[in-house]
Formats: sequence, C-alpha cells, structure tokens
Amino acid sequence: MTEKRRKKIIIDTDCGSDDAMAIAMALNDPAYEILFFTVTAGNVTRDQAVRNTLTTIEKAGTYEPPVYAGADRMILKELAFAYETHGMDGMGDLGFTPERLLPAEGHGVWKLLEALRASEEGEIDIITLGPLTNLALALRLEPETVKKAGRIVIMGGAGFGGGNVTAAAEFNIWQDGEAARIVLEAGLKNVILVGWDACLGDCMLNEEEIGRLRESGSLGRFAVDANRVLMELNRQRFGQDCLDMADPAAMAAALYPDCIREQGRYYCQVDTSCGPSYGAVLIDRYGFSGKEPNATVCSRLWADRYKEYLFRTLGGREKR
Repeated sequence: MTEKRRKKIIIDTDCGSDDAMAIAMALNDPAYEILFFTVTAGNVTRDQAVRNTLTTIEKAGTYEPPVYAGADRMILKELAFAYETHGMDGMGDLGFTPERLLPAEGHGVWKLLEALRASEEGEIDIITLGPLTNLALALRLEPETVKKAGRIVIMGGAGFGGGNVTAAAEFNIWQDGEAARIVLEAGLKNVILVGWDACLGDCMLNEEEIGRLRESGSLGRFAVDANRVLMELNRQRFGQDCLDMADPAAMAAALYPDCIREQGRYYCQVDTSCGPSYGAVLIDRYGFSGKEPNATVCSRLWADRYKEYLFRTLGGREKR
C-alpha cells in the first residue's frame, strides 16, 4: 500500500503495558499512518505514560510519530492508578525508559483539534486506549471539529460481561466516567466500543502463546516482559499463566476488522451516580429506552484471526 493510501489515525493512550503492546502493533501495520499520540493520565501519571509511549516507539523500531501530553487529571474523579496491574511504572517495573525520544511541544487536546480542523471529513480515525478525558475536553471545546473524525474506536466498557475494576465497570470508563458520558452523549456518528469481554475466553493468550511471542524477537520479548505484573495478577485471578490483552484486542478490532466476530448497534449510557455501578456502560441491548443507538459494541473476536494479527505485527522481527 502506498504512503498516500495509508489510513490516518491518532492514538490516545494512558500507556501501560497492554497499551504498549497495542501501540507496537499499530506501528507495525503498513496499512495505517499514526499521525501522533495524545497521552492522558490513567494507568499511571500522564508524564509516566508519555515516557512509556516514547519507549514503546523506540522498541517498535519503525517510524516515530510525535507524542503530545494531554490531561494530567480526570474531569471530576480522583485518579486511582493501576499499579497492581501494570507495576509502579506501568511497564512491569523493569526500568524501561526512552533512550532518545522526547515529548513534542504542545498540548494533546489542542493538537487533536488542529489536526481534525485541517482534515477532510472522515479522513482521520481516532483510537483510544485509556480514559476518555482528552476526547471529552476536545468535545467541550469544539464539538463540530471532533465530529469530523471518522471512526472513534474506544477500548472501554465491560461489554456484556462483568467489570475488571468493580463488579460492573471496566477500568478506562470507571477512571473518568464523566468524560465517557460526554463522549457517548455528543452525537458522534461512528463510535465503536470494544469491551473487556472481547479479550477474554479463547482470545486470552495462554502460556504457550506467551512463550511463542516472547521468543519471536526483541519486540515480542519487550511486549511480554512489560506485562509481567499483569501475568502475576492473572495467576491469582484465573489460576494460570495467561494475558487478557484488552488494548491489543481493541487495536486489532480497529485495524483488522475481519477479526470481529460479534458486534451490534445499541444505545449506551454511562452511570456517573455515586454508587457501586459508577463507570458502568449500560447497553440497551433490547431497546427498552426507545432511543436511537449511539455506539457500536464489539463484544467478541475470532480468536484465530486476532492472534494471527497480533503475532504478525509483533513477532518474527528483530528491532531495526
């Protein structure tokens, strides 16, 4: 595919270890051009997430899109970092740091708006891997500009299953439920929610697949090692060595739609009440509300296609 025909994307991230795997996948897909990254707090502080994004770009060894720092706090809620899942640095506490790259000048939210203003309708897709704070702020500033985006693919929500941070909520939405509510109520035409349930079951990487990825080359080794804290957590949670890769599953759904097995259009809303279901995405599966659908919910992938894409973009190549 020629440079001119590559689909343009912007990736918004709170880069922890599963974000890093997803980012490396996107950097190795020749069908897409990442214009830049915007970074928010979430898994870790915003500044740590910036460093993790820069490190991942270096490890991927392809091209080097700019990385812009965005929101360093949520709209209303106090941050609750995911150190127990990703480590204190978000990358397995192995001392990963960028060797050359530095963050670009400018604020991520303004850079996102500038790019969309200068684009044609639908020219740029947005993929979000963390809390929706940056996107919500952009919508508050210039809603019509954000509506120029093509697909907005969000790793967010528990889908039709239980949550991974509370009984009802998935971490990205729970971290900033108010931001997610702003996004879902904004009237955007092509929002796609890839729920946590999409990376579970036969889409989880088992011990053999984890070993295969780690032995595939330096990038695969980095992707696995950065997730070592998550793997230890999963030994306790699932009773075996496995990786539930929510962000890579969302990235695969965004960049390789042939791997999507089940999805549908529904009216979705975010619970922002002060109670145990805060941050849950309520999916009106049977049309009780009578409201028009405002999002596509992807809840299941073809495991073989998803994993083939993951190995194709992460494995079998030494870092250049």
